Amino acid sequence: MPECIKELVYPILKEELIPALGCTEPIAIAYACAKAKEVLQAFPEKMTVRCSGNIVKNVKGVVVPNTVNLKGIKTAALMGVVCGDASKGLQVIAGSTAQDVARVKELLHSDLCRVELIEGEENLQIWAILEQADNCVQLQIQREHTNITKIIKNGELLLDKDDCSNQPSSTIDRSKLSVESIVHYVETEDLTDILPLLKKQVECNMAIAEEGLKNPFGSQVGRIMMQNNPNDLFTKVIAYAASGSDARMSGCNLPVVVNSGSGNQGMTCSVPVVVYAREKGVSEERMFQALALSNLITVHLKTGIGRLSAYCGAVSAACGAFSAITWLAGGNLRQIEMTITNLAGTISGMICDGAKPSCASKIASALSCGVIAHQMALNNIAFEEDTGIIKHDIEQTIDAVGKLSRDGMRITDQVILNMMISDE
Repeated sequence: MPECIKELVYPILKEELIPALGCTEPIAIAYACAKAKEVLQAFPEKMTVRCSGNIVKNVKGVVVPNTVNLKGIKTAALMGVVCGDASKGLQVIAGSTAQDVARVKELLHSDLCRVELIEGEENLQIWAILEQADNCVQLQIQREHTNITKIIKNGELLLDKDDCSNQPSSTIDRSKLSVESIVHYVETEDLTDILPLLKKQVECNMAIAEEGLKNPFGSQVGRIMMQNNPNDLFTKVIAYAASGSDARMSGCNLPVVVNSGSGNQGMTCSVPVVVYAREKGVSEERMFQALALSNLITVHLKTGIGRLSAYCGAVSAACGAFSAITWLAGGNLRQIEMTITNLAGTISGMICDGAKPSCASKIASALSCGVIAHQMALNNIAFEEDTGIIKHDIEQTIDAVGKLSRDGMRITDQVILNMMISDE
């Protein structure tokens, strides 16, 4: 009998399925600066934004929402102090106006904001340092995009969570998650408590996917796929998710419900499941069961991988999506495990070289691999155990993927970052 995870599911999904406007890294910067300004209680005369490498990597190539194609750390920071409302969390700049953007454009040409790289620190770290006259506020975010761990005002420590800096900000024990316990939960438990979270995810993520199909955002990966093969089920499954990413990476002002801190992961693990379920005429109840399965599998894989790394998050999210699709197609636990094994064993080498329009193509690639993994699994075919990163059972394989990301790709991550900042 698998371990009961009923009491864990709602707090995990409540923590993970959060609406966010735009790519989460620039929004996290805007949030930090908006909160620091709130503590300062004045518009700064000088500001410094210090970011870890993976934050820099994921901000450089994406448009900050509501800015009409403005990119970069300074843009995100200035949006935060000009019009940010920290009470809105990852939708901190949702209320921006054309006048706000005009003000930001002016400030970009000033020396108000300075940007610095934090070297040798954990992957997700932001310092917002705002000064006005004799007043100074220093605010730190670590590990998760809205997790404020330190606030200092004029030398006085207002908040300090550094005593637990090596621990995850979440208090929820995710080690109890397993593929078997997740499938058992979905098949046996009442999902009433988590339905509002899942419904919000469907509403937001399908809306931006449809927006991406209608309009020429980014690389237009999804639009091109649909133009070339509009009647194929799996083309539609993949194209909708890719289109959502195209829109999001290019500054679309529609929110996305994220998974594990990433909007791209949130869309990849949800949109394909919804599209597949609707095309197959699946009941809403069963569709939401599948969505719960997909989200939880994604969280399970990402727990070992970490929030930010050189490992492309679309891979773990595609594992979630096609686990759910295999389940919807009548697959059993063993076939769901085969789906994850086949997908992770094929495409785990795909790198993350920052958030940008090509993310849509990476999502499409991961989901395309998911189609093959799913079809193999339904035919009871999986890659051999104890070959490469494929281990004796699914949980050992998931552990191996986590180790690959955390340890094996650490140097890869640094090389990618050095390449990205070498021309700056």
